[in-house]
Amino acid sequence: MGAAWLVAAAALIVGVLGTLHLVYTFSGSRLHPRDESLIAHMQAVSPRLTRQTTIWRAGLGFHASHSLGAMLFAAVFASLALAPGAPLFALPVVALVGAAYLLAMLVLAHRFWFRIPLLGLAAANVLYLGGLAAACMSAA
Repeated sequence: MGAAWLVAAAALIVGVLGTLHLVYTFSGSRLHPRDESLIAHMQAVSPRLTRQTTIWRAGLGFHASHSLGAMLFAAVFASLALAPGAPLFALPVVALVGAAYLLAMLVLAHRFWFRIPLLGLAAANVLYLGGLAAACMSAA
């Protein structure tokens, strides 16, 4: 598998995770607390920062923006890897920013989330770094 396809596969994993997260944010109850009374309380209480929102609405916004960030990463990095001339591999700073993003997401998944995003992000990190390594080896 070529370097570009490894990076694209990593981006696809992140994109699928982000899309599922966005769907789960606005449909169903998979991301809701198990305690229904907590939902009502979150919908009634504002953070200390402002009274213009509630903990519940802020949480929905955080979930949605988190999802959109993952989807944006997927679109940008897959495009940069698969575009003619694979510009990602000619832009070391951008390639390293992608690696740093994936590593940061992996750390967050390990520290705060659960098994599915942890495994997905671990696979994405391996594929992405494998793609970068393959690109470096073919350039040498």
